[in-house]
Amino acid sequence: MDYNPNLKHRQLPEANKVASKGNIEHLGQAKNIVHQTRATSPTDYENGLGQALEKIFSDNVIELENIISRLNEMGVQTQSGAAWTEESFRSEMKRLGA
Repeated sequence: MDYNPNLKHRQLPEANKVASKGNIEHLGQAKNIVHQTRATSPTDYENGLGQALEKIFSDNVIELENIISRLNEMGVQTQSGAAWTEESFRSEMKRLGA
């Protein structure tokens, strides 16, 4: 058997006969609010930091001093190659979130 006989048969969609009626925004007039968009792709450094933070948070580490300790234990350095401090971490999160 090449298929699942219990699946419903596919129904083709019908065209919307009232498309463009009731639009909230007019084409070209909606304000484009930048939200979590980037001008460029993340760098290897940013991806590495993100992966390290995902690992740390998945281990339920949530206190700043413990996050910084874990980053340093894992060998994840700042972009300049230094060990993390509370000040450098806060500054970097602010920069990346801008």
